[in-house]
Amino acid sequence: MKRVSLIVGILGFAVVGCTNGAQNGNTATNTTNTATNISAESLGTPNRKLQTIGVALGDLGNPFYNAVQKGAETEAQKLGGNIRVNAVSSGFDLNQQSNQIENFTAANTDLIILSAVDKKGVKPVIDQARLAGKVVIAVDSAVDADVDAMISSNNTQAGEVACQYIADRLKGQGSVVILNGTPMDSINQRVSGCEKSLSKYPNIKLISKEQNAEGTRDGGLRVMSDLLTTFPKIDAVFATNDQSGVGADLAARQARRNEFFIVGVDGSPDATKAMEDKDGLFAATAAQNPAGMAQKAVQIGNDIIQGKKPESSEILIPVKLVTRENLSSYQGW
Repeated sequence: MKRVSLIVGILGFAVVGCTNGAQNGNTATNTTNTATNISAESLGTPNRKLQTIGVALGDLGNPFYNAVQKGAETEAQKLGGNIRVNAVSSGFDLNQQSNQIENFTAANTDLIILSAVDKKGVKPVIDQARLAGKVVIAVDSAVDADVDAMISSNNTQAGEVACQYIADRLKGQGSVVILNGTPMDSINQRVSGCEKSLSKYPNIKLISKEQNAEGTRDGGLRVMSDLLTTFPKIDAVFATNDQSGVGADLAARQARRNEFFIVGVDGSPDATKAMEDKDGLFAATAAQNPAGMAQKAVQIGNDIIQGKKPESSEILIPVKLVTRENLSSYQGW
């Protein structure tokens, strides 16, 4: 197996503590026909080889994005040819991410993979990259720009399987709370999927679904503390990401409430740790596969460079429900 040269931080990044507030969804319709035409003309040569990959992420201090980076490296190793992978972190700053993508383009990087920190704000630099003939693939976060492919988790499925687990465990009866999040495609889809599953059970009452826990542990703690004051009895909580679910677990401990259980989305290390605690309330999570998204992005990018277009430009990666019962078999991130 040939070695992948990993160059992290050449473009500069700051590692800061954060949670996965990634946004998902469908790619916008084509908005830059010129970019599409030039990209197509510049690529599609069977003799061309993938040599450099630039990966622009939200925060490499976050386990989710770290897994995306490792997935890109792993797939590049499989392809061989000493492909160079340059992964950079923006600290969720749009200006920094825009500069990083511009630098990838200027450095003649063959494939640019990005998890956008602002779906609209990155459009100009994406258009610029594609005009220069670069393959651009968005992972995890939707972008309002024309890209070669968009790869994300199936967030509607995540909400469906999480809340089906809740309904099954409650045997179709009880009071459920949704810890909502920042209004973005991925969160909206998770809530929609949850409501779809719960709608089949008339004896399950959704008593709160609008409170924004902001996708963070602190937000989950704050919102759940308020909900515990408002409602004397709660049977289950659906947290739209693991971090807010971990915060809700902490709120329950502080309030000495244990009549409910919590289901999240992500499959993060924090969630698996919480599930290992038998005294905690975290019972399950709909696990994403960030490494798998990045591996798919490298595969598709390599195919496009060699003239093989994907059957679909929008790829959804299935999620897996991880519970305390099957936790031992879950490999995690």
